[in-house]
Amino acid sequence: MATLLRLAAADLSAAGRRIRRDGVISGWRRKIVVIAFLTAAMTSLLARSLPMFRSPASARPSSTVATANSTIDGSLPKFSPSRDSSLLPYSSNSSAEASVLPSTVLLTANFDGAERKINDLRADFLHLSTFEAPKVGVKSSVSGWRNSSSTGSRMDFEEVTSDNQMGEVNISTRSEIQFDVVKSSDDGRQVPTYINYKSHVGSLPPDEALIYARKEIKNSLLIFADPDLYAPLFLNVSVFKRSYELMEKILKVYIYRDGQRPIFHTPELKGIYASEGWFMKLIEQNRHFIVKDPGQAHLFYLPYSARRMELALYVPDSHDMKPLSRFLRDYVNQISSKYPFWNRTRGSDHFLVACHDWGPYTTNMHAELRKNTIKALCNADTSEGIFQSGRDVSLPETTIRTPRRPLRQVGGRPISQRSILAFFAGNMHGRVRPILLEHWGNNKDEEMRIYGLLPSRISKKMSYVEHMKSSKFCICPMGFEVNSPRIVEAIYYECVPVIIADNFVLPLEDVLDWSAFSVVVAEKDIPKLKDILLGIPLGQYVKMQECVKRVQRHFLWHARPVKYDLFHMILHSIWSSRLNHI
Repeated sequence: MATLLRLAAADLSAAGRRIRRDGVISGWRRKIVVIAFLTAAMTSLLARSLPMFRSPASARPSSTVATANSTIDGSLPKFSPSRDSSLLPYSSNSSAEASVLPSTVLLTANFDGAERKINDLRADFLHLSTFEAPKVGVKSSVSGWRNSSSTGSRMDFEEVTSDNQMGEVNISTRSEIQFDVVKSSDDGRQVPTYINYKSHVGSLPPDEALIYARKEIKNSLLIFADPDLYAPLFLNVSVFKRSYELMEKILKVYIYRDGQRPIFHTPELKGIYASEGWFMKLIEQNRHFIVKDPGQAHLFYLPYSARRMELALYVPDSHDMKPLSRFLRDYVNQISSKYPFWNRTRGSDHFLVACHDWGPYTTNMHAELRKNTIKALCNADTSEGIFQSGRDVSLPETTIRTPRRPLRQVGGRPISQRSILAFFAGNMHGRVRPILLEHWGNNKDEEMRIYGLLPSRISKKMSYVEHMKSSKFCICPMGFEVNSPRIVEAIYYECVPVIIADNFVLPLEDVLDWSAFSVVVAEKDIPKLKDILLGIPLGQYVKMQECVKRVQRHFLWHARPVKYDLFHMILHSIWSSRLNHI
């Protein structure tokens, strides 16, 4: 601490010499003065307050929240916090306000009990008269805490509430939060003044932990800038970040070991249905989220591959999917009779991940599987009555050509090198593509490169991938089903996707704002497609293309998952769905 003070003094002294010598304060010198002043001020504050962060020898701290005192013995000036104070454990944003220093400095700390650290310690200069309200303030009804039991130095506390008009007192136990030390305030009330906090969310029963998480997310702190997340990509970046943090700390998944290969536990890692296989591979290898004890699980995974099931059970050209539906029905009946977990919630805490076009239809023979289970599906079509928007998850369809190098060819060209307005090439199946070709194909417009299969005379000069990397917009029309791997391909190659598929719930739509990095065109507006694209101002297009580059990280598969990648984004959407339906 003495070293910090000497450095701060040296910075101020040096800045003063330069000011006296030159007679002016330049921009960078102003920064020196400000930084030096803040360093000296905060060092002084910390020098006075850090002694109070020690816990008694008998108490083993898990995470010191906040304390403020200028004396060594820990005695505090008496005051009554205001009704708006954010004292633990009831503040939804997990912040605590400490007592007031004699010099009227209020230290506030946002803390993380699970990580055992204090974040964002700050000091506010206030007058003691600010704290003259007559009641301890957490909620309008909370008047204090009292010790309900004690084991060693640790105490469990109960919330004491009173009705302001009737004077009635109610007590409810807060089992997930504990205090190590409490001192009495005036008027006989007990107030946490020297707090060692630990949130025991991890030890809560699964249902209680989910309720806790949902309340925390509902009251998320507002984020204006975050170094890890680009806010324009999200519907609500504050909610997403808090939800993601809680998922990392709380979520546990149990994987049923029942089921024979190759339909179960055998991921398909190549081709247009690779999303279901990559998710299966990565979650079965995961050690952070997976538990062996189903009693600890918040979610239960049905580890089958819709693609493998089609290869094993479908009779070619029969157009009969009943054998697949029957097989899946029998599997669910087996696990529901063997284990108690399905029947406990009627399957609402179970989930499946299926990218094959037939994924939704294979659930038809089991009513609870179809209605209650969280289905992560590539074929997220609301018009067919199977995919339930708000409960089910729209799964991105990713084409993986080289499983050992899933990120091969990811990246694109700058806008200045994108000379093609719009590009599409592919098979002419489904209802939309023939209409697209009719209006814009066969070289009707030089700026609109719309083809069936890319002609060899053209592909010899410029490959399919190079076309996407050289286009401003990449057209992504539905095929037989609403989803298309071209959406994610366009993002990989930094081309703004143009999605044409009515009734399609866009991938990860629960968190991502697709209007920031894509264009959605109604099927009836295909004749006006060029006018729609040319109607986007250059400035807006530049922002959209930047967002495409930024959102790319959220659609990437990694052999070892990284934070906010596609594996975690899918898992988060499943987690979020579960929280919304408890």
